Amino acid sequence: MPYSESELLPISALQHLLYCERQCALIHVERLWAENRFTAEGSILHKKAHGGKTSTRPESKTTRALPLRSVELGLYGVADVVQQKPGEPPLPVEYKRGRPKKNDCDRVQLCAQALCLEEMAGQTIPRGELFYGKTRRRVVVEMTPELRATTIETVRRLRLLIESGRTPPAVPGRKCERCSLRELCLPYLGRCGSARQAFDALLATTILPSTSDPAHDP
Repeated sequence: MPYSESELLPISALQHLLYCERQCALIHVERLWAENRFTAEGSILHKKAHGGKTSTRPESKTTRALPLRSVELGLYGVADVVQQKPGEPPLPVEYKRGRPKKNDCDRVQLCAQALCLEEMAGQTIPRGELFYGKTRRRVVVEMTPELRATTIETVRRLRLLIESGRTPPAVPGRKCERCSLRELCLPYLGRCGSARQAFDALLATTILPSTSDPAHDP
């Protein structure tokens, strides 16, 4: 059953979910956000990718900041760049600030873009590319049945997480050091659910002077 416009979820949330479920909930359930050097560099790279104009040449057409959506999957987003050569299917290109990752975070996000393009264009998208700012190179990503299945399963998990309205407990690790939400998440101060609960727990352990203490009377 197709999803309505109000039910569509952002493609970027898939990457957040695979990086850290708690981070995903803080952003998409609690609506929290904070910048750090890594997110700022990523924003600059995306702005550069989106900033150019659509160009049409005999050998190819390049479209930037292309709006995407899939009512079948319930997703929406923006493709940084989509290139298309005559007689060939569109090629989505996602820009990332860092280096290629061992996990599927980036590949799933790109695959979700390809699935949206397939629904919009009525064509099969066999592959896409990831451009990494640190290496200044593109990595080809084949849209295999396995990657497609992983992406669809990740969409299912994302919807369940957001519809639950709950923030998973923190699971501290190396990824926390680079996370822009570290000061809001408080991963090492207990493992509470929501950030508000973590903050309340921190206050509860703080000894405050009693307002009834004569020593503090005027």
